[in-house]
Amino acid sequence: MTKPRLNPGYVIGLAVMIAFPFAVNVLFPSSQKYYLHLAVQILLWAFIYTGWSLMGRFGLTSLGHGAFTGVGAYVTVLLWNYSGLTPLLGIPIAVILAAGLGVVVGYPCFRQRITGHYFALLTLALTEFVRLCIVGLRDLTGGSLGTQPQRHGDGLSLYAVQFEPDRMLAYFIALAVWLAGLYVWWRVDRSMDRYALDAASQDEDAAASVGIDVTREKLKITALSAAMCAFGGAMFGQYQMYIGPDTIAGLGVSLNMVFAVIAGGMFVMLGPTFGAFFTQMLAEVLRVAIQGSETLKAWLGSSALALDTAIYGLLLIFFIIYMPKGILGTALDWLEKRKPGS
Repeated sequence: MTKPRLNPGYVIGLAVMIAFPFAVNVLFPSSQKYYLHLAVQILLWAFIYTGWSLMGRFGLTSLGHGAFTGVGAYVTVLLWNYSGLTPLLGIPIAVILAAGLGVVVGYPCFRQRITGHYFALLTLALTEFVRLCIVGLRDLTGGSLGTQPQRHGDGLSLYAVQFEPDRMLAYFIALAVWLAGLYVWWRVDRSMDRYALDAASQDEDAAASVGIDVTREKLKITALSAAMCAFGGAMFGQYQMYIGPDTIAGLGVSLNMVFAVIAGGMFVMLGPTFGAFFTQMLAEVLRVAIQGSETLKAWLGSSALALDTAIYGLLLIFFIIYMPKGILGTALDWLEKRKPGS
């Protein structure tokens, strides 16, 4: 049995990403923090989107993963703010709680074979429930205004997992988190669970008839997906030094996950990452364009703030109809067809 060889493209890509912050420092010294900030956000959201894709690729379309990112961020921050528990312990607790929440919600769904649209609607209700809990517990969470982790010293601390002031350090931490997400995706893709979930997504009765415990397999992938999103949400909150129900736990967060993964390609390992890059850059370009254009401000008014969401919706329709494999998946298919002999 031959060992799988490492793709040279991956090695080159990793080398480029390691060299990226140093290149930015040389080429754009005055804007280094801005570009590193964008890169950190893309990497952290790419990790979260990769977590969502673990379920989405097997037909488990969840609109509730914003609940898991919210649990990850809020549990970590509240434990730190009110009990002084270091996020080094708070993050694992938040991840376990999020995975448990995923199992509690998923078990009755999978036992009763609630799938498709009904499963999506149930998970959507979960997101709204978590958001309303955050808003309702305003004395603890800050309500709709959000809250901040208490700053430890100058804001750069391993004990408090605070690293926002040092953008270079933040970038490499985010890079490590993103690589860990890709590794999880890779392991799942090459596991026997992948084949079991593929079979269950096609026909649960047929899968069960050959000895597959469909409920157990779905619960395993749900717990893993929820745990990844919770970890990503916690790290994002620690980096931003701010969490709010609409920025880390709302329905908009859940819908952005769906759009980004579908846009990038949920069946390709780097698809969610490409989707994160696409959506984050689109949002940033629109923000800069709107801020720099008095005409757009006068024409759209306060609606300009939701312009990126409206564009996401239109693009989502386009991708579902014309590019169901996403941008990266479609491009890889096209390149495969262009190969000699194919």
